[in-house]
Amino acid sequence: MKPGSVIMLIFGAILSLLGFSLALAGATTAVVNAQGEDGYITSPARSFSVQSFALTSPRIGSIELQDVPADIGTLRLRALSTSTADVFIGVASQADVDRYLAGVNSTELRDLNINPFRAVYRDIPGSRAPEAPGAQDFWVSSAEGPGTQEIDWDLTSGSWAVVVMNEDASSGVSVALQAGIRLGFLAPLAVGLLLVGLFILLIGLVLTVFGAIGLGRGTLPATRPGATPDTPLGAATFVGAGPPGATAVPAHPGGRTFPARLTGTLDEGLSRWLWLVKWILIFPHVVVLLFLWFGFVVTTIVAGFAILFTGRYPTALFQFNVGVLRWSWRVSFYAYSALGTDRYPPFSLASSADYPADLQVDYPERLSHGLVLVKWWLLAIPHLLIVAALTGSATIWRNDEGDSVSNTVPSLIGVLVLIAAVILLFTGRYRRSLFDLILGIDRWIFRVAVYTALFRDEYPPFRLDQGGADTPEAAVTRAPITPAAPAGGAASSTP
Repeated sequence: MKPGSVIMLIFGAILSLLGFSLALAGATTAVVNAQGEDGYITSPARSFSVQSFALTSPRIGSIELQDVPADIGTLRLRALSTSTADVFIGVASQADVDRYLAGVNSTELRDLNINPFRAVYRDIPGSRAPEAPGAQDFWVSSAEGPGTQEIDWDLTSGSWAVVVMNEDASSGVSVALQAGIRLGFLAPLAVGLLLVGLFILLIGLVLTVFGAIGLGRGTLPATRPGATPDTPLGAATFVGAGPPGATAVPAHPGGRTFPARLTGTLDEGLSRWLWLVKWILIFPHVVVLLFLWFGFVVTTIVAGFAILFTGRYPTALFQFNVGVLRWSWRVSFYAYSALGTDRYPPFSLASSADYPADLQVDYPERLSHGLVLVKWWLLAIPHLLIVAALTGSATIWRNDEGDSVSNTVPSLIGVLVLIAAVILLFTGRYRRSLFDLILGIDRWIFRVAVYTALFRDEYPPFRLDQGGADTPEAAVTRAPITPAAPAGGAASSTP
């Protein structure tokens, strides 16, 4: 692989993810800010009830602000009495509140559990009855009276406390409280994050696409077995040969094979135990494939627009995306989709005749403009359901004495590979019939991947073509043989 293109692809993926995260954060911030009441982000109203004279905010974790810029934000507090007494709510410095409530039985809110909601209090003993809170002059913001009382307080530096009492300073405070905050910098922050995120995302996507083009360029598209440079791309070709005058009969009904060939050759003398640690050995490939698959998704979208407007799949992107599928298949064949070889997969997008697993996809001369809009999801639904059944694990929920318990059923191909691995562990042999069935499932999966990734317009067959070789030999039938005409004369036929 070209180092420059690899670096470009990696940096493109990283920048794309970073830009997407920033843009998502900006959009989320904008939505939250827009949904607030008068620009306030407001919490639900919660009920609080204490038997003391006053309910105060936590002393440890009181509203303690240092070096707060002017007009950074505004705190809104609402209180509604749920008893017969009118309510008072106020904000003052912690020192003034301590002096006012010295020797008074009060309750400090220590903690809140949100789900389920539960308030944790600390009772502060005292024997003195407080004076009416509304008569005090140290409140920086306060409100009292019947119904809902609301205060707005601009955040400033200092240590502050919130106090909720009955208006007449009687004991037994029962209220519903709601808090909201409006941050002046939230709207500019949302716009800034969104714009910066989109800019970084754009740069990352461009780098990703150009990195993929660089990796895909220079490799000729795959050709079909038996095809020649003069063979029309839509014409059927068959593998196999017969005597002169023979007629090739396709091995499958329908007259032609699917233009994507997945092959795998079972190695002899597989290690009994190596499969136990292959999940560790493939880790470098997994890391590389994370970046390659990100590029695959991006370039498939780009290729989809190219097909929509031009009817052609860009060659370099085609080669890159096929290479990603090929790389994935080699790692899968080595690891837990087949366990067909102990030879470590090469770090390459290109096809290799030396490795026992390969994937080839014929390059299409033309593709349907409109089919690209529906084949990857709507038309592929029957196959996607089958692939989900073959590869997806199922979760069965049951109720065990009031508690929901889930049991996970592994996928079919996972069970088959596990059976093959256990047999290999104890006998040193890989059952050929089991291998052929596993390869048939893998082949079905990758054919669907080829179709949904927009490589071809041909619909995948509903066939479980088992075995390591994708294109079976064509049956050959004899046709009448017409002798060559004598020199200088007309052709004659033999009755």
